[in-house]
Amino acid sequence: MKLHHVGIAVQDMERALAPFRMLGLQESERGTMDNLAISMVQAGESRLEFLQPLGQGPVQRFLERRGAGIHHLAFATPDIEAALDRLKQQGAELIDERPRRGFGGHLVAFIHPRSFAGLLVELVEVKQEGGSAIESETET
Repeated sequence: MKLHHVGIAVQDMERALAPFRMLGLQESERGTMDNLAISMVQAGESRLEFLQPLGQGPVQRFLERRGAGIHHLAFATPDIEAALDRLKQQGAELIDERPRRGFGGHLVAFIHPRSFAGLLVELVEVKQEGGSAIESETET
């Protein structure tokens, strides 16, 4: 599996993005979902996903307990259901037993930090088609 993105919890989106802009990194996508403002920044083949809470929820609780910083690591998989089944058979504690739609319409699922040395892990389905990666999108 390749690293898809690193999720970073922040209190102030613009303040958090400023130093990355100084590095020449650009925001590729911005939106809201599940009481979060989300900004994706392309960084080579991976992305940085900045998460700013818009109210109470898991990311706000994370910020209150730990402060701003890395919230999760996300890995690309061509078949998220097979990856979840394999992880469950190997004893991983799944937060999401079945995939759900995440930001940008991707199929995603989270694995509990107890299964990964205290780090929240997300799987993101990325289909392989003709040798290139095609990311799952919502149907419109």
